[in-house]
Amino acid sequence: MVVKLNSLCLALAAVLAALPPCSGSSLGDVKHVVYFMQENRAFDHYFGTMPGVRGFKDPNVLVDASGKPVWYQPTATNQSEYLLPFYLGANSSYKNGIQCAIGGSNDWTQNHNAWNYGAINGWVTNNSQYAWGHYERSDIPTHFAVAEEWSLADMYAEFVIGPTAPSRAAWISGTLNFDSQVGAPEEAGGPYMENWSTHECEYTDGVPFNCYPLNWITMPELLEAQNISWFVYRDSDSTNDDPMYYFDNYLNSPPDGPLAVKGLSYAGFPLFLAQAANGTLPEVSWIIGSFPLSEHAPHLPNSGAWMISKTIEAITQGPLANDTVIFLSYDETGGWGDHVPPFISPNGTQYEWALNPLTLEEYWPVGPGFRLPFFAISPWTRGGSVFSEPSDHTSQLMFLEEWAAAQGKNVTIDTISPWRRAHMSNLLNMFDFENPRYDVPTLANVSFPAWSDGAYIATTICQEENQGYIQPPVPYGNQTIEDALWTEEGFKHLRGALTEGRYLVFTQNWRQGTYAIGKYEHSAAVRTFATTDDFSGINYRFIISQVGDAFSDQFYIKSVQGGYVTRHGTFIYEKANADVFTINYTASKGYTIKSPSGTYLGTSPSDGSITWSTRETFFDIVSVTYNN
Repeated sequence: MVVKLNSLCLALAAVLAALPPCSGSSLGDVKHVVYFMQENRAFDHYFGTMPGVRGFKDPNVLVDASGKPVWYQPTATNQSEYLLPFYLGANSSYKNGIQCAIGGSNDWTQNHNAWNYGAINGWVTNNSQYAWGHYERSDIPTHFAVAEEWSLADMYAEFVIGPTAPSRAAWISGTLNFDSQVGAPEEAGGPYMENWSTHECEYTDGVPFNCYPLNWITMPELLEAQNISWFVYRDSDSTNDDPMYYFDNYLNSPPDGPLAVKGLSYAGFPLFLAQAANGTLPEVSWIIGSFPLSEHAPHLPNSGAWMISKTIEAITQGPLANDTVIFLSYDETGGWGDHVPPFISPNGTQYEWALNPLTLEEYWPVGPGFRLPFFAISPWTRGGSVFSEPSDHTSQLMFLEEWAAAQGKNVTIDTISPWRRAHMSNLLNMFDFENPRYDVPTLANVSFPAWSDGAYIATTICQEENQGYIQPPVPYGNQTIEDALWTEEGFKHLRGALTEGRYLVFTQNWRQGTYAIGKYEHSAAVRTFATTDDFSGINYRFIISQVGDAFSDQFYIKSVQGGYVTRHGTFIYEKANADVFTINYTASKGYTIKSPSGTYLGTSPSDGSITWSTRETFFDIVSVTYNN
């Protein structure tokens, strides 16, 4: 009997082990973290036309003193005074060739000049006319599919207003040593601002910069000290994309030491796929893929799509599917433009502003820079949500700190500046740990990139087959604002601390259905409306404006039908007399809308009114994009 009972228990244990974890999990249930960074693409360039994100329908777009929105980029040509965003494939003759099109420059100087002290009006004049070009869904279907199945951030930024190597160095270390944050440049390296890594120091009037190699702590070293397993899956043709290559501790590591073996070897993407398939990945992985698959122009987005789909497939269809997070990011914009002003620190913030080392004249911010695509792929980020918190490459490091703590380990990277640690997201609100989804979506098959004689040749084929039809004519003087800002229609549910830049629907679920606050066109009272499944009704559509900066939780709430919400449940048309509401987010619960009186707004389906309560009531916020 005892033997039979033990056998039954073992069998039951085996069945339970095969089942996915129960709902109500936590960060501690994440056992594997995969970091995968691609190259040189801006958010608008990829996702400006996607519905539900802060894209080309931004209602809070920056407007200059003359009343011109940032969409109108000065050209300094006699062909047209301004250039609006334009679809690279508008002329069907270029539809295939734009896969290998080139944008602008990613250098420190050109991108700071595009920023132009916050005016964001130098993309064309100070960078490239192609900086204002973008793709649509048909060009990057895999990227759109990933965004619609998992979570996409639309306020994630590059670490530095500059190029690849500095961004990747900060990705694993949290600093570039501006203001000698971690030591004198000749000793510690830096301040690291350009893709130069073949010399000791550059000098301007005796002032050093770009000192190399770098000599400060990195995240893998901290993981190693805590016995957290890690590995860098670096392809042999990844050029200088492996940031461990920039750091002295790795370069001078004994060949059999952990930093050399795990950080500088050429055990690449095939090994990652094999270990993901058999469940032997380390706890933390970095993928540094083949440069022809990196999406760095002129390399094709569709070549990168193959690597992205294979990464996701290896995890979601393998034994680690239920305990792994994949963070897919891009290092910097590659000179492709974005319209959202970087959420930089106040002028003079320690370690965040510096005298331009190239000229010793301009006093410029280090970053954070312009927005990049960023995805979190896991059972806790399913459903196609959009994450709205300001974040950058240090956010990935801060997530790893929180994750390590949940595993009972102490990992703290002290090189992140106080300002970034206080203002950049740690990404936890990107996750709904209370309601994981273990179903696995099927991504469309992506063809293996063309290969010949041991090398990827898709870029060469694109360039040869589309000669003369790669860089499309720039539509100077041949644009309308309606065509330039065309987007798809639809919606996404928000996660994270609220930021402006979207049309919003504030909803609550009741037994009778989904309801939202809203406004009849000529009414003075805030009402409750039943929503349609696509949230397209204009009566319950709002625009919010942050009071303060991008990190504020204080908002004006304005109906697109006219009028600002007040604490009395009415609308007022003068913003100066309107109320400011506090909107806060709680993961897995939603958003609270708190009035200056200390009461919380809610819906009332029974009579179409609204409610005010001293108890928290939670809303789901839906970001909508419609042409009406």
